[in-house]
Amino acid sequence: MSRPIPFDPQRAERALALARSTFEIEAAAISGLAARQGEDFTRAVAAMLACTGRVIVMGMGKSGHVGRKIAATFASTGTPAFFVHPAEAGHGDLGMVTSGDVVLAISNSGESEELAAILPTLRRLGVTLVAMTGKPLSTLAAHADIVLSSAVDQEACPLNLAPTASTTAQMALGDALAVALLDARGFREEDFARSHPGGALGRKLLVHVADLMRTGDALPVVSADTGFTAMMREMSAKGLGAAVVVDAERRVLGIFTDGDLRRQVEKGDDLRALTAGAVMHPRPKTIRPDALAAAAAELMEAHRITSVLVTDAEQRLVGMLHIGELMRAKVV
Repeated sequence: MSRPIPFDPQRAERALALARSTFEIEAAAISGLAARQGEDFTRAVAAMLACTGRVIVMGMGKSGHVGRKIAATFASTGTPAFFVHPAEAGHGDLGMVTSGDVVLAISNSGESEELAAILPTLRRLGVTLVAMTGKPLSTLAAHADIVLSSAVDQEACPLNLAPTASTTAQMALGDALAVALLDARGFREEDFARSHPGGALGRKLLVHVADLMRTGDALPVVSADTGFTAMMREMSAKGLGAAVVVDAERRVLGIFTDGDLRRQVEKGDDLRALTAGAVMHPRPKTIRPDALAAAAAELMEAHRITSVLVTDAEQRLVGMLHIGELMRAKVV
């Protein structure tokens, strides 16, 4: 167990007071953004929406860190974007920028030397330049086609020097742009999932039953007149804890599961004399192959079953999905 670190009570109280002050100042900074946005905000959204290239985000220092996050948020919500470091841009990376792009340049002071050095070149390229700055009369703002105010009344830093409230405001303004853009594009959950195929949402919205189901010879299939012993051999061989009873055209008639076996044993009947049709459970739960795997998981949970039959429009058996496949694919 680690030892508690002693902290002077007065210092502790000051730390808490500064934390509360930081939250209040940064909350006020974000609230103040709403009154500062107007026609230029909608013009920026329209320019990015109409962009035939990419949204190129630039920024130095802390604004650069914020810019990387904004570019990533744009890209994951339907607006193609990437970050270009202004200092590297002056040494060849400007080749990434084309005339069809929109450049979002972020600088609280609007006087970043690295940004200022490439502004004339950006103008010659003919890009639409959107400035996000706290100083509307700055060099950056003077060169921009559209100016978004990210001004704050004060930094949360007690010295009013370290970028704190200003970077929070920049982040929030970037999120506001991304949200407005995704709404204008009609961006949906399915679109978000395609940008996040490795995440939980991607697995739920992109993986279909057909991607995971067992098919062909891997299915435990019997006919209604199959003897009980033969049916049990088929169940054991396929390892799905069930046998599917089908007709001559492979339409599903019923299912027999491990649970049904226990119930038959409890009855005390001579199982060897029974057929699959006599012991099957009729009208088993089925799902279509084009359904989402997540829907199959919900069906299993709702009915407390461990597998579901996959059928076509004519109720012919095409596959079987077991809870194990869903777990391995991390759908559940």
